[in-house]
Amino acid sequence: MSLFTDYKLLENRRQFFARGRNVMGLAALSHLIGDVGRLTGANTEPMDLQSAHFPTKAKHVIYLHMVGGPSQMDLWDYKPKMNEWYDKDLPESIRKGQRLTTMTSGQSRFPIAPSKFRFSQAGSNGLWMNTEMLPWTAKTIDDLCLIRSMHTEAINHEPAICAMQTGNQVQGRPCIGSWVSYGLGTLNQNLPAFVVLVAEPSNKEQIQAISGRLWSSGYLPGEHAGVSFRSAGDPILFLNNPPGVPDHLRRAQLDGLKRLNEITHQEIGDPETHTRIQQFEMAFRMQTSVPELTAVSGEPDSTYQLYGEQARKPGSFAYSTLLARRLVERGVRFVQIYHNNWDHHGNVAGRMPAQCRDVDRACYGLIQDLKQRGLFDETLIIWGGEFGRTIYSQGGVARDNYGRDHHPRCFSMWMAGGGSKGGVVYGKTDDFSYNIIKNPVHIRDFHATVLHLLGRNHRRFAYKHQGLDQRLTGVEEARVIGDLVG
Repeated sequence: MSLFTDYKLLENRRQFFARGRNVMGLAALSHLIGDVGRLTGANTEPMDLQSAHFPTKAKHVIYLHMVGGPSQMDLWDYKPKMNEWYDKDLPESIRKGQRLTTMTSGQSRFPIAPSKFRFSQAGSNGLWMNTEMLPWTAKTIDDLCLIRSMHTEAINHEPAICAMQTGNQVQGRPCIGSWVSYGLGTLNQNLPAFVVLVAEPSNKEQIQAISGRLWSSGYLPGEHAGVSFRSAGDPILFLNNPPGVPDHLRRAQLDGLKRLNEITHQEIGDPETHTRIQQFEMAFRMQTSVPELTAVSGEPDSTYQLYGEQARKPGSFAYSTLLARRLVERGVRFVQIYHNNWDHHGNVAGRMPAQCRDVDRACYGLIQDLKQRGLFDETLIIWGGEFGRTIYSQGGVARDNYGRDHHPRCFSMWMAGGGSKGGVVYGKTDDFSYNIIKNPVHIRDFHATVLHLLGRNHRRFAYKHQGLDQRLTGVEEARVIGDLVG
């Protein structure tokens, strides 16, 4: 019995119908299309830098996602007039009946809670920001491209993070890291093109679930999925050989397994078999590259003077940013870092300082380190969450330990390096940091701009799936924000 026959006996109902759905049309169309694989969307070869649509500014991306939604009016969006509104209700003329979460929709009051933190001007342009909690970031503010007018339709965490990472609230799409891996390929055959790090916050008052679906390759070939590095112990489970198995024996085993998988791939044509072959080979090469990569103890003291002593602690945000620099330095295309506990429904005054201490010096150190190594101009750094927070207090009282609910109508993000324009502030919100009044930036626009910096036209950068040209920016209108591009 052949492998193909075995496969047919084991396939489920969905696989059976998927295998037979194009039988009639395939016979008629096969002479018109030279590569029948295009009908099934089985493009397995990534694009490379030579296929860029225009000159590439960024070759790498380090994406720092603050899970939970940082409060924009407590960090980046200075609203001094709100001091006059303390404990007064948010006017209906501002809210305009907009959707609220169930955590505050039943409140009888929406009292204004001004930021308790000190803002001052920083940089050559005198940008107003929270210098009390972000003193190190203030030192490098001229390198940042600050967007104050981001917005999204998603109002709850799971769909909002999904939209921020994949361009769609519906799960199952490729994330931006997978798109970059597919579009730019790899610069180091011994490391993945896309690596994910989940940093542990020092304050763990309200941790959000972070799903592996966020770094899935979706309908792209499986080799473009993110490879998650653990914060403690072995960076990658089961990477090393079992006890008593020498390298030459493991090599022989993999060679035999590869031949079997190639036979299966020839008979069945399942692209996941091809992915499995590549993953085994990558794992074998990573046995040498990963230990050297994670040996941060060899870094000089000058490195920790940049990132701070927390960078010596595995799993911390500072350690993760240092590891991101080492990954980029070795050719990794996309490094995704998640930092949790930015979901401030209560105790903003108590929790926000701890969150900022985790990221402030580390972000400064990352920027300066990349500059010193000549990598800043080709590495795009992204910082932000999935939405913003409300100016009114959750719970109906503007008390000292006030909280803020989710707010998708406006939030702040920043970029640095990689061809982005430093020292720029783009977009403006009203006095309540509630509605955008100038230069709105949708997630689609942000993704289009990131792809532009990577040399890709978001309208042409597509992958054939289920008969459609699928894109990160979807089918709705998206635009590149030229004012953000250096």
